[in-house]
Amino acid sequence: MLAPADWRKLYPFASQTLDLDGQQYHYVDEGEGKPILFVHGNPTWSFYWRNLITAFRGTHRTLAVDHIGCGLSDKPQNYEYTLEQHIENLTRFLERLELKNVTLAVHDWGGAIGLGAAVRQPERFERLILFNTGAFPPPYVPYRIAACRFPVLGNAAMRGLNLFARAAVTMATEKPERMTPEVKAGLLAPYDNWANRVAIARFVQDIPLSTKHPTYATLKHIEQHLPDLENKPIQMIWGAKDWCFTTECLQRFQTYWPQAESHVFADCGHYVVEDAHERIVPLVESFLQRTAV
Repeated sequence: MLAPADWRKLYPFASQTLDLDGQQYHYVDEGEGKPILFVHGNPTWSFYWRNLITAFRGTHRTLAVDHIGCGLSDKPQNYEYTLEQHIENLTRFLERLELKNVTLAVHDWGGAIGLGAAVRQPERFERLILFNTGAFPPPYVPYRIAACRFPVLGNAAMRGLNLFARAAVTMATEKPERMTPEVKAGLLAPYDNWANRVAIARFVQDIPLSTKHPTYATLKHIEQHLPDLENKPIQMIWGAKDWCFTTECLQRFQTYWPQAESHVFADCGHYVVEDAHERIVPLVESFLQRTAV
């Protein structure tokens, strides 16, 4: 792995932390103005949003959290790593920082976490921007992810060999030239040993494969309240070559939000922001300007 300095130059942001019951919840807080809150998924962290933070911190207050167990946040080994807990943490973050008029930007599991907070406190949110995500019980689970749930072997692969995060830097992108050694190092840096990969494994184990899984009910509740957000400006940007959060997920959101603005990039994968940030920035900039209150 490259030395930290090699990826740190891509992430030149001051670290902030919020104490949540003794756990340090790391976040980036750059710029001034109306807030844009970036919420990552698994196995990324706030590093994933670096290009959008840089693009918008001159006009907005840009915030990007690291979920407990992820990024530069604490990584307790005995913790309630559930969707419900991640939503609770983000909700408390919003309350403690007294955020309002928020533009919410989400990716991967960040969609369920961020939209879970939005249906709890819709008055705090002004707009929504979605990137290859979901907020409903999964219509399918790709075999390569389901295989990670095999007892013993799955945990050994994700935590011992770091196969989940390492595979993502190739499988989640359609632009391998974007995955420079520095970018790969940045995406993988917080997950450098067995203990630090605890949340990667727990996120996968929290995917509900049946209605009996407790997170199924959490996801169903969020889905049932998606129509409550229909009156907000919504932009959805999708990498069409994503094999996990496919365009079927986009179409499902469109059934709840038929007025939403949608952009599909035929040549991009799951890490759509890595694949196409230079095309995404002007789309988001236009959206923010056109929907300004």
